[in-house]
Amino acid sequence: MHKPKAKPQLDDEAQKALSKRNAANRKRPAFKRQNWFRYKRLGQKWRKPRGMHSKMRARRKYRPPMASISYRGPAAARGLHPSGFAEVAVHRPVDLEVMDPQREAARIAATVGDRKREIIEARATELKIRVLNSRSYEDDSEEEE
Repeated sequence: MHKPKAKPQLDDEAQKALSKRNAANRKRPAFKRQNWFRYKRLGQKWRKPRGMHSKMRARRKYRPPMASISYRGPAAARGLHPSGFAEVAVHRPVDLEVMDPQREAARIAATVGDRKREIIEARATELKIRVLNSRSYEDDSEEEE
């Protein structure tokens, strides 16, 4: 059975900032490394072009845009998860006790093993804290089969 995900309690300013950031993200170009299409070994991850003769660094119109401060999102939405929660890294079940379930969501650290992850997820459901990288959906699909 599907349970609706918890939603954060945001003030109007943060709500507007989130929607503004989402609109800006749709318009924002995909910043790719110079010559990413030419050499496979470069990859697409952004690197600032620094060459003296670089047309991209000189911001020529026919070259892709460079990442700059003008593409930054609103300050009120900065650091928030797309859902609106502030992310908190969780390593132990004790870390959940100090969290605010209305404003913060847990992200279980990658170094946490399966046994402790299950304990953390169970405790989070008791405290009504949203876990952003929960694995509980995998368990539900196994039980149905």
